Amino acid sequence: MSRAIDVYTIGFTKKSAEKFFKFIRSSNISTLLDVRLNNVSQLAGFAKRDDLRFFLRELCEVEYIHLPELAPTKEILNPYKKGEMSWEVYQDKFLNLMAKRRIEKDIKSILLQGGCLLCSENEPHFCHRRLVVEYLNDSSELNLKVKHLY
Repeated sequence: MSRAIDVYTIGFTKKSAEKFFKFIRSSNISTLLDVRLNNVSQLAGFAKRDDLRFFLRELCEVEYIHLPELAPTKEILNPYKKGEMSWEVYQDKFLNLMAKRRIEKDIKSILLQGGCLLCSENEPHFCHRRLVVEYLNDSSELNLKVKHLY
């Protein structure tokens, strides 16, 4: 088994900017990996792409990278958000999408070490960021030690 890689996940909803950036700063995160499909929504507040990149750099000395290949497609996400698809079906479709994309071949351990996957959901239980790290643990040689920040 390879050496464990510390990786974090966080959602921005139900968090003040103060709480969000304190989590990032206190967790020794080096790179925020944005796994949202839409990272420029007006609803994102302080977590809009350009604002977030600025705040991370200035407040936390953290790099920002958008990884839309780790996000579900609109065809998967929208029916789930509208309540037209159960979590179980959403999860199955997203896991199949990651397998089809072969994300485990493209994601390098150096990117994940000290990285933090960002999505909008407050908690990881029903969020694709949790599915991403679980999929990578199951489908690659990566040994991810995951800590969800919420």
